[in-house]
Amino acid sequence: MNPSDLKKFTISGTIKNSANGELLIGATIYCPEVQSGTVSNYYGFYSISLPQGEYTIRYSYVGFADVEKKVLLQSNQKLDISLQPLEEQLDEVVITGKRGDENVKATEMSVVKLDSKTINKIPALLGETDIIKAIQLLPGVQSTSEGSTGFSVRGGSPDQNLIILDEATVYNASHLIGFFSIFNNDAIKDVALYKGDIPTAYGGRLSSLLDVRMKDGNNLKMSATGGIGTISSRLLLEGPLLRNKSSYLISGRRTYADLFLPLAKNEDLRDNKLYFYDLNARIAHTLNDRNRIYFSAYMGRDIFKNKYAEMGFGNRMASLRWNHLFSQKIFLNTTASYTSYIYNVGTPPGEASSFIWKSSMDDLSVRSDFTIYPNPKNTIRFGASSTLHNFFPGITKGQGNESLLIEFKLPRQYALEHAAYLSNEQKISPLLTIKYGVRFSAFQNIGPGTYYTYDDLHNPVDSITYRTPKIFHTWFGFEPRVSLVWILSEQSSLKGSYSHTVQYLTLAQNSTAGTPLDVWFPASPNVKPQAAEQIAAGYFRNFSKNQYETSVEAYYKKISHVIDFKDHAMLLLNEYLEGELRFGSGYAYGLEFMVRKNSGRLSGWISYTWSRSWRTIQDINNGKKYPAPYDKPHSVAVVVNYSLTPRIEASANWVYSTGLPVTFPTGRAVIGGAIVPVYSDRNAYRMPDYHRLDCAVTFKGKEKPDKKWHHEFNLSVYNAYARKNAWSINFVQDKSDPNVTFAVKTYLFSVIPAITYNFNF
Repeated sequence: MNPSDLKKFTISGTIKNSANGELLIGATIYCPEVQSGTVSNYYGFYSISLPQGEYTIRYSYVGFADVEKKVLLQSNQKLDISLQPLEEQLDEVVITGKRGDENVKATEMSVVKLDSKTINKIPALLGETDIIKAIQLLPGVQSTSEGSTGFSVRGGSPDQNLIILDEATVYNASHLIGFFSIFNNDAIKDVALYKGDIPTAYGGRLSSLLDVRMKDGNNLKMSATGGIGTISSRLLLEGPLLRNKSSYLISGRRTYADLFLPLAKNEDLRDNKLYFYDLNARIAHTLNDRNRIYFSAYMGRDIFKNKYAEMGFGNRMASLRWNHLFSQKIFLNTTASYTSYIYNVGTPPGEASSFIWKSSMDDLSVRSDFTIYPNPKNTIRFGASSTLHNFFPGITKGQGNESLLIEFKLPRQYALEHAAYLSNEQKISPLLTIKYGVRFSAFQNIGPGTYYTYDDLHNPVDSITYRTPKIFHTWFGFEPRVSLVWILSEQSSLKGSYSHTVQYLTLAQNSTAGTPLDVWFPASPNVKPQAAEQIAAGYFRNFSKNQYETSVEAYYKKISHVIDFKDHAMLLLNEYLEGELRFGSGYAYGLEFMVRKNSGRLSGWISYTWSRSWRTIQDINNGKKYPAPYDKPHSVAVVVNYSLTPRIEASANWVYSTGLPVTFPTGRAVIGGAIVPVYSDRNAYRMPDYHRLDCAVTFKGKEKPDKKWHHEFNLSVYNAYARKNAWSINFVQDKSDPNVTFAVKTYLFSVIPAITYNFNF
């Protein structure tokens, strides 16, 4: 009998870490008899349908012992698997928790996944390991300035990156004005960066998706992880609420330099405040074999205050998710989430000019995502989402009884953003797999609010006020996406992808460094949504049983309705902000190379990116094309980890990149007796090239049988050879001779050593 004529049955279940009950993302399920398989999803669930018969099912995950199950398939079966961590691999450096040939055989391209172990081994600023600092070392990803957590992907701006934490959108991922990110690595399980082939389920940004997932929490026993560092300390607690059914996780982190300020000799410093904190919490509960719920929450804030100024900003996020199995082939995840970003700046009370400015942005979202596994050759995904945006551009008023300033308040703006999508990952043949889909999106401006119309010179000429929650304008988006992989051999493949994306929100920025004062604003009757089309192709080749990975990718991206700001634009507290905008087109292209060693005593990667990014806007630069603000033609990153002994590990990374484009004064003019600068074309000059070396050594404590307390010391040096990379260059008139102007370079960091004590039990 032909196997295709046999009745088919389904094997499904979840895959866990036997040590702590964590669900494993991207574990491989493979059936040698049919040379086919699947991977577990973000919730550890898998499903595979096969003709009735006897099979060997192999379960594997990097860093864990493989499990093989003999299955006599005569009916649908539920098979949950627990994989045992390989203790003997503790002396190796594992780069990522994924199957060894995923980079070759997966349909996704332009995707990089990292786990917390990888990130922990990368030398960090002031010893504080950071997700975003780690992804800045990947090909196609650039930092936007020294020390910043802002990042540019393939020439795009930071606001073109969608960042989500357990499905909740993150609008500002920085602490200490960008020196650190909000992500506490102790609480993070999985990080995936999609640089072009963004899953159809997500949209609203042009350049990338950074998908960050928190740990589930240990549902077998209580444990703790923490660290004491140069500037901060952190602690994570996790354990079971009901053994094998529910777990909790709670983590906290805080800097403490401000705690020592009252002891300062300088009295002006004693009342200063400068710190950040963040809290993560998660509860996971299994209701029954078909239903699970997850609750995640984050709260963080930065505080700065001295006798002259004060500033505060922070995020609050929460998400509630429900997983439901309709059958062994149909999986549903429904998420309700809330996001709030709040910031303020001002001067302390006591003066006639004392003021406080506050602004915020809030989202309420709901989404449902279905996954259907009809057979081993197809995985169908579809779903819908809806978000209510609440923009509060700002209010400024006097602070304290002595202030003479009156209140000035910009009106709130509201919008609805909707999307529906459908995609299929189809195995055409053993050599060809294609993933295709389409996303439909809509963005609706709603009242109450006031909106202006502008003339050809961008001056406001009229306004309309909506006093009720009425939809008064709608933009629509049609976003097809397709990617494919052609397997050339067991160790090599060709991949290609095309995506069309639409972005309805834009960030008004005062600098490339990114500050908490940046303002998000929506598409409207005057502001068309930005749209991008990207084509990418790549060759992927592994060597030595997947121990070495190599890849080269080429891409071309075209952007329509790109937004930039006129010269000397006023971005803050401007009710006519839309009049400051200018619209045009842009394009970017590049090549990305990567060589990566995944395991062994020596591991790491080398990446090189050649890329260009251009804009053409009629009212800027006299209509001539100019480099986009994040155009960096050359970028190199070298990341090396080496196990000197089972207890001592050394690591280093070296980065180099072309300097960012910048507009400099090229001359001067005397107007009304005053000397004013004459500037070059937009972004006609560049900052000096950037390069830096970081090093670290980790000393682990002795391991003994049944030892419960584990600890290590990490010594790191940021900018080891004291490169004085330019953070800004300003042109200053000589006080003694106003006809003389000189350039002043500001740099942030020289050599910065740090020591961190990490522990877990």
